[in-house]
Amino acid sequence: MEHSSGFLKLAGEAKKNVSEISVAEARAKIAARSKVVLLDVREDSEWAAGHAAEAVHLGKGVLERDLEKLYPDANTEIIMYCGGGFRSALSCDAAQKMGYKNVHSLIGGHKGMIAAGWPMTK
Repeated sequence: MEHSSGFLKLAGEAKKNVSEISVAEARAKIAARSKVVLLDVREDSEWAAGHAAEAVHLGKGVLERDLEKLYPDANTEIIMYCGGGFRSALSCDAAQKMGYKNVHSLIGGHKGMIAAGWPMTK
C-alpha cells in the first residue's frame, strides 16, 4: 500500500515516542507472560480476513473509546499490530497519552507476522 506523505509524517512522529518490537520479541513476550495482550488494531474487514490466533480485536477507530473498558489497568502489557506497523504506532502513541505505560508496536505488523509463520485464524 502506498501511504500519503502526511500519514507517513504523523506515523513517523509517533514511532519516535513508542516502543517498537520485532515479531521474535513479541513471540518471546507472549510465551513468557500469559497476561500480555496481543491487540489487532486493523479495520473489521481486515480482522475478518485473518488475524493472529491469540489476538484480540479493537480497531484503531474505536481504540481511545474502548481501551479503558477492556483493559482498565494502565500497566497492562499490550502489543499492538496493524497491517504494516504504522497504525499500531499511532495507536500506541494514543494509548500512552491515555496513561498506558507498557505498550509496544509490532514492527512489520500483520505482514511481518505472516512472513514469520505466525499462526493465523479467521
